[in-house]
Amino acid sequence: MFEPPWVPVRGASAAAVAVGNASFLGVGYLLQGRRGLAVANVVGTVVPAVLLVTAFPTVWFEIVVLVWWAAGIVHGWFLAGPTAQNGWRDWVVALAVAVPVLVVAALLRFDAVGIARDVADARESGDCAKAEGALDRVWFGHRLADAPLAAAGDATAQACGRLHTAAEALTDGLPGNPGQLRTGFDILAGVRTDLPGNERMADVVLDGFLTKLPAQNPCDLAVDTDWLRTRHEATAVVERTRPGALVSCADGLLATGDWQNARTRYQQALDQYPHSAVAARATEGNQKAKVAGELANVRSLLSNTSAPEYCTKPAPYSAAPPYGKGTNHAIFSGNDDFTNRLPAGWRVTDPTKAVLIVCAGDDTNGTAVRTCQYEGTFKGFPDDVTFHKIAIPLKAYELRTGKLVADTKVEIGGTSCPPSVSYTSYGYTDLGPPSDMPVDASDADVRAAFASLITR
Repeated sequence: MFEPPWVPVRGASAAAVAVGNASFLGVGYLLQGRRGLAVANVVGTVVPAVLLVTAFPTVWFEIVVLVWWAAGIVHGWFLAGPTAQNGWRDWVVALAVAVPVLVVAALLRFDAVGIARDVADARESGDCAKAEGALDRVWFGHRLADAPLAAAGDATAQACGRLHTAAEALTDGLPGNPGQLRTGFDILAGVRTDLPGNERMADVVLDGFLTKLPAQNPCDLAVDTDWLRTRHEATAVVERTRPGALVSCADGLLATGDWQNARTRYQQALDQYPHSAVAARATEGNQKAKVAGELANVRSLLSNTSAPEYCTKPAPYSAAPPYGKGTNHAIFSGNDDFTNRLPAGWRVTDPTKAVLIVCAGDDTNGTAVRTCQYEGTFKGFPDDVTFHKIAIPLKAYELRTGKLVADTKVEIGGTSCPPSVSYTSYGYTDLGPPSDMPVDASDADVRAAFASLITR
């Protein structure tokens, strides 16, 4: 016949019942024969315990569980009543179950505290490996015995997992992958924001990354620090390493003939770090790159010797000497028949040795010098031949500035009215010599015509 829960089926001492219920397993109720209350006690213990471990690993929910535990003890005490018998068998059963449970719970809680201490030490030193080693010892019993500490350990485990990902992203970001660098730094920032208490471990990951930076190729370091300048966490390392990296990268580019990119890096060093220890080196390098680029451009414009582009697109080579007193060595282009007769000491082919670029046009008849008569084809009818100086249009550019310094026409003198003249007739008709002919110019005459342009 069903008995109400307030009516004991069998007697048991209040103390034995209370100790039995302290086991969390409703043993005190079983000693009274109250199986329904025993099952309810177990269910009422298991559900909060599961919630404590999974959903609410907090101190306040631990208090809820302890209140439930204490309520079962007190309820069993009062339910037994003062008339219950004090049998030794009840005490044996109650103690045999309650003591091991409570001892194991105490030992687990003590061990959980030790694990938490190890994790805290690891967090303080920034050692994720040590923290993860300690957390590998945690199992369900630790979580049940000390849920808040276990939850704190879970946060550290999560932080370490994210920090491993950050470290990989930062490593993949070297060299020259700003997207991966951004990912790594964002993860580090997220750990600091979302998982407080793990900042030191984030710092260790960052420090490890920043330590690798100076060992990079200078141009890779310049690329990486282009982006890292925007992150305050890297300011100290960037300020220490970037100026030298920019200049060293530019030096390398200059050595390989990449003048434009070399100038870009030198100028960045000067703009961003005007007072750095490498500022003077950057200034000197920038000038060298500028001059080297100018020289390369001039060589390119002069590369077509028959019709150099320089004559229509003059450009400066600022390292060239200025056009002035003395012999102004020149690169001559055009009308080789006459310019090749100039003194070797005036003519150069290397822009690094030139002062002028002289563009010569085709020669034409210049000023008339003398008219002479020659026996013509028909007796008694002499042919008049007028001899002219040889006119050559010239444009001279100062190589140092690329500016036009002379736009003139030189006239080459020479001998005229030789005893006879040679000419070409066509077919069977001889019309006599041409009416206009150039003088016969000597090398000295050619030199004299160009002298005022070359020597000053």
